[in-house]
Amino acid sequence: MSGSGRAIRVYVDTSVIGGCLDDEFRTPSIRLFDRSRAGDAVLVISDTTLAELASAPPEVRKVIENLPRECMELVHQDAESEALAEQYIKQAVVSRRMLADAQHIAVATVARVDVLVSWNFRHIVNLDRIHGFNAVNLRAGYPMLEIRSPLEIWKDDGEDVRRSEADA
Repeated sequence: MSGSGRAIRVYVDTSVIGGCLDDEFRTPSIRLFDRSRAGDAVLVISDTTLAELASAPPEVRKVIENLPRECMELVHQDAESEALAEQYIKQAVVSRRMLADAQHIAVATVARVDVLVSWNFRHIVNLDRIHGFNAVNLRAGYPMLEIRSPLEIWKDDGEDVRRSEADA
């Protein structure tokens, strides 16, 4: 759990859900879902993610379908998040071709999640892009968004990485 004793709100993009079935990403992806079932995290899922999952193989869709509803929070794109996603594109953080990635970041920002997790190292979990997203966020009056891979959320022993780093 986070240092405050409450479950952290973790925005999960489609890559993390699919990662549960991928040899390279399976263990940390499943750990995140297990921590949600244990009450340590609420997985924030957007309508963007659900739309992407609609065309995914059935076994990928089942990852979310099998998760208890109390482990999830559904958030929606709205005019505010759409305008923010457009700013990411206008400021060349991502190209128009990566609109869905911009939408994930914008929805998570507007929802003020604790962290967004992704396996998309090219367009999301990338230091230059993280700086770009957060520069736009700050100029628009939003807080910075933590963007990490699932590997960075909890250590293998289940200890909260952010808490253990703060205690060091």
